Amino acid sequence: MNRSIFIAVLIAVGATGWILSGQFLDTEVETNDAEISPTSEGNAVAEKPDQTAAETEKPPVQVQVASYSAKPKAQEVVVRGRTEAFRTVEIKAETPGRVVETLVERGQRVKKGDILIKFAVKDRKAQLAEAEALIRQRQIEYKAAKSLNKKGFSAATTLAGAKAQLDSAHAKAKSVRILLEDLVLRAPFDGVIEDRQAEIGDYIKDGNTVVTIVDENPFLVTGQISELFVNRIKVGDRGTAKLVTGEEVSGTIRFIGKTSDAATRTFRVELLVNNDNNDLRAGVTAEIKFQTEKVLAHFISPAVLTLNDEGVLGVRAVDSDDMVVFYPVNVLSDTAEGTWITGLPDESLLITVGQEFVSEGEKVAYESTTAGAQ
Repeated sequence: MNRSIFIAVLIAVGATGWILSGQFLDTEVETNDAEISPTSEGNAVAEKPDQTAAETEKPPVQVQVASYSAKPKAQEVVVRGRTEAFRTVEIKAETPGRVVETLVERGQRVKKGDILIKFAVKDRKAQLAEAEALIRQRQIEYKAAKSLNKKGFSAATTLAGAKAQLDSAHAKAKSVRILLEDLVLRAPFDGVIEDRQAEIGDYIKDGNTVVTIVDENPFLVTGQISELFVNRIKVGDRGTAKLVTGEEVSGTIRFIGKTSDAATRTFRVELLVNNDNNDLRAGVTAEIKFQTEKVLAHFISPAVLTLNDEGVLGVRAVDSDDMVVFYPVNVLSDTAEGTWITGLPDESLLITVGQEFVSEGEKVAYESTTAGAQ
C-alpha cells in the first residue's frame, strides 16, 4: 500500500469517528435535558402561586384623618329683599283753600305737631265770631227759660227748646273751629319731608296731597320667603340684614304674611330694625338672614367635601374597622372660615388628605391630624 492511500484511509477513519462522537453527545444532552425538564417545570408550577399571592397583597392606602365633633348650630334662612320706611304718609288737604305759607322744605326733619303748611283763613274767623255771639245769646235765653220754669211761668217744653238751641250754637262754633284747624297742616309724627307738592299761592282742593312725610326710625327690611321655609320662622325671631351699600343691621321679625304671592308662592316678611342715626334709605337691596332652631352640625373645611360615583355631595370617613365609609351631607351655611354640615355621626373620623384615592369599603392606614377650628 502506497503512502497516499494510507493517508486517505486514516483521514476517513478519523472523520467517521468525529461524526459518531457528536451524535452520542447530542443524545446525552437530550437525555439530560429530558431528565431535568420535568423537575424544572414542577418547580415553576410550584413557585407561581407564591409569586401571584405576593403580587395581590397590596399594602393599604395611607391617608390622613381628623376627628370632628358635632356642635349646636342655628340654621339660617336667607332671603333677598330691600329696605322700606316704617311708614310713608301723604298729608292731604281736608278743606279747599289757597296756600299762604310753607314752613318746610324737602329733606327737612320735623317733630310731631310741627306746622307744615298754612291756608288762607278768609272769612272763617268772622264765622267763628258769629258762632260765639250766637252761643252767648242762646245762653241768656236758656237761663231765662230755666228761671221761668222754676217759678212755674214756663212749660218744660220751652226750657227744653232753649237748651236745644244752645247746644246747636255750641256745635256750630265747634264746626267753625275745626275748619280753622284744617287750614293749618301739622306733622303727624317725627320724620323727614320727602316731598312738598304745594307752593305759596297754589289753590288746593280737598283731598289733594300737599306734603309727603317719611318715618325714619325704626326702619323695615322686607323680603319674600319661600313656602318651604316660612314655618321655620315666627314673629319676634331675630334676624340680620346686610345691605348692598355695606351696612349691616339687626332686628326682630314684626310681620309674616298669611297669603302667598300667587306667582312666586312666597310670603312677605318684615324685619324691624333701628335707625337711630338716620343712615338707612328706602329701596336699598339687602340680604336677610333669619336664625331658626338649632341642630347638631359639624364645622369642616370645604376641601373635605367630595362626590361619590353617583354625584352625591358628602365626605369620606374611617370607621372602627379602618374601612372607608361615605356619608351624604347637607350644607347649612358656607363662610370664608369653613362650612357647617349635617348628616354625620356626632363623633366622626373624616379623611382630610387622600379621600379622592380611596373608595367605600376599602381598608386604609391612617395618620391622625388636628381638625380645623370648630
